[in-house]
This record gives sequence, C-alpha cells and structure tokens, in this order.
Amino acid sequence: MGVFSEEVIKLQGINLHVIPTDKFKTNTIVFKMKAPLNREDVTKRALLPHVLQSSSKQYQTTSKLRSYLDELYGALFYVDLAKKGEYHVMSFTVEIANEKFLSNSEPLLKKAFEFLAEVIKNPNAEGDSFDQPTIDNEKRSLIQRIQSIYDDKMKYSNYRLIQEMCKEEPYAMNVHGQLEDVEAITAANLFEYYERAIAQDELDLYVVGDVNSEEVAKTAEQLMVFAERIPKTIDRKLAQNITGVKEIKEEQDVKQGKLNIGCRTKVYYGDKDYYALQVYNGIFGGFSHSKLFINVREKASLAYYVASRLESHKGLMLVMSGIDNKNYDQAVSIIKEQMKAMATGDFSDEEISQTKAVIKNQLLETIDTSRGMVEILYHNVVSQENIALDDWILKMDAVTKDEIIKVAQKVELDTVYFLTERGQ
Repeated sequence: MGVFSEEVIKLQGINLHVIPTDKFKTNTIVFKMKAPLNREDVTKRALLPHVLQSSSKQYQTTSKLRSYLDELYGALFYVDLAKKGEYHVMSFTVEIANEKFLSNSEPLLKKAFEFLAEVIKNPNAEGDSFDQPTIDNEKRSLIQRIQSIYDDKMKYSNYRLIQEMCKEEPYAMNVHGQLEDVEAITAANLFEYYERAIAQDELDLYVVGDVNSEEVAKTAEQLMVFAERIPKTIDRKLAQNITGVKEIKEEQDVKQGKLNIGCRTKVYYGDKDYYALQVYNGIFGGFSHSKLFINVREKASLAYYVASRLESHKGLMLVMSGIDNKNYDQAVSIIKEQMKAMATGDFSDEEISQTKAVIKNQLLETIDTSRGMVEILYHNVVSQENIALDDWILKMDAVTKDEIIKVAQKVELDTVYFLTERGQ
C-alpha cells in the first residue's frame, strides 16, 4: 500500500524522523520532549512550553517573536501538551511554506530550524532565571487552563473518572498540572527544571514535507544536537488488580448528568491483541453504528451522547455519556449488557467489516495532515515498538470474530463515575 515512509536518523541526543511527501505545500517540524509523569514536576512541565513559546533571547517579547513568524510568509508556531500512557509529552510545532512554491526561493526550512533552535535552546533568561514578567503572565494563563476543566463538565467528569480509577498511578495527574502547585513556581526553579528536561528528556524531531533527507539531516546536525542521554522509561504493563467495581457519585449544579465508565483492557499499543481491541472498541462504542450508540441513545433514548475510546498506552477503555439524572441505573445496566454481548460474540460479520472500513478511513483522514502523520508515528516512540502503518492496517484487516471475542473477555469494568444534580 505504501502509505508513507519514515527515515529515522540518530543524531547526538535526539532522534530525527524525516517523512518525505509531496502531499503538502508546507513543511512541518515537530520537536517532542518526553518524560515519565511525576507529581513533583508535572506543573512546571505544563508551564514550560508556554514560557518558551512566548519569547526568546533574540525575540524578547511575544510581539517580536510573532512578527518574525509573519516575515516568514506567515509561518505558524504552537505548543501542545499530552499524556501518552504515563509519559508527559511537550510538543513544539513550526509550519512553514515550502520555498519550492514561492517565486522568492528563500531557504525557509533552514530558517524554521533556526527559529525552533532559538526558542528551545536560547530562552529569554538572565543568568539562571527566566524573564520574570513572562513567568507571571504564563502562570496566570496556566491557572485559567486548569480551572477551565472545572467549567467544562464533559472534560471535568472524564478527568474525575481517571482521578478515581487511577488513584495511586501517575496517569491520574492532570496534563496541565496541579492548581495548588502553580504559585510555588519561580523564574529560577522553572529554569532549573528546563535545564534538567533538556538534558534528560527523550527528544524526537519530526520533519514532514517535500524535503531531501540528507539536507534535513545536515541542517538538524548543525542546529538541533543535544547532550547524549539514556531516557527514562517505565513499565507500562504494571498489573492493576481490580478488587471490585468502584462507584462514585458526585453532586453539582448540573442539569445533565455525566456518566463516565472506566475499564481495564490489559492490552497495549503493539500487543498481539491490540488490533482486535481496536475493532472491539469500534463495534462496542467507537462509532455511530456501535452498540452503545444504537442501544443507549437510539433505542432507549437515554443519552444525549454516548461513546467509548481507548487509551492504548495505558490499557484503558473509557465510556462517556450525557444522560438525564433519573436514567442512571438503566443506562449503566444497558452499557453492561453491551459489554456482555461483545464477550459472548453477539455481533455480526457485517458489524465487523463496517467497523474495519471506518477505522481505515479514520486513519487515512488522520494522515491527511502532517500533524496527524507525526502523531501516528510517535506511538512507536512511546511504546518502543516499530509498527509501520501499512502493517497496522493489514493486521487490523485480518482480525477475526474469535479474536474480538477473546479480547472482549479480557475487558474488565473498574470504575463508574456519575456527576449528577444536587439532591438526586
């Protein structure tokens, strides 16, 4: 099929991933920093990319930095934070026009590399401290990001489910850190953490576009090399024993109840059963033809929305739904029935083939963007696997009904969380 190719080049302290493609008129560079989640550093780590993004030694204000990007034919630059299993990942992305499509053939890709190197390696700091006004500004923004979770009840209920389900595990932590820890961050202790992260994190640099691998490697070697390191890894398959289903009900001033259910799948990205789990999730609750959608929302008219999704690096399946508060028992009961139906093979060959087709289309849609390509490929870094997308699709296509039943029998209910109206 040959969806796309990736060349991985080991440079000093960093892995360079080049994905040559003529699909886009822009080139995209993504710099990723990965470290295990831990309570002590999570909030500093959530603040750091935003501090680096706002200014640098050369561009000492956000407006100067942004106006330089405008000069580069409106290049885009943004940061992102994610939890991938029990790793915390910072991403820095630059999207820039490909000079091949411009009448003025400026070396834009090299300039994008220089800009990214400036932001990452030459921060707006004096001595051993970041610029104080930048820290104050970004701390206020971080507080707003953390608080916004409490305002969005869909996000909040999902966060609370994870908090309860993974109580003793690093995964329980909010990707944006802890509100109570923001105040203690200073310009000096954040700079100390920045130096540690740059020296110890696993670093990966992705370049996607109509580019020459050798030229990219040469430029990266000049601008994006770091100290050698042995990145910290964690055992993602530490067994979590379920001693009984936890049920948590929380009351707030909400009109619509939020029912979130967490299951342990004991299957991780790249495992033999992983492909069957993908198809299982699609049939169970992943798409609009799924059992949850049809039985909870359409037939019983119990839910405003209902869906399930996988956390493949953590071995979880999460069900999210919005229901009337009075329908809690009935909704939980029907969701459990659908889990049982999957484990006993109560699904058709048509459901299997329809689900495989939707998964395949979803994947192909994802790789229609350069950022999507990077996210797909980065699964291999997180899992320490090496799965080509072509193989992924072939293995998913080859999944049998028996394999789906086998994986369904592994899925165990862990926690039921319900956010409901006061007095219910």
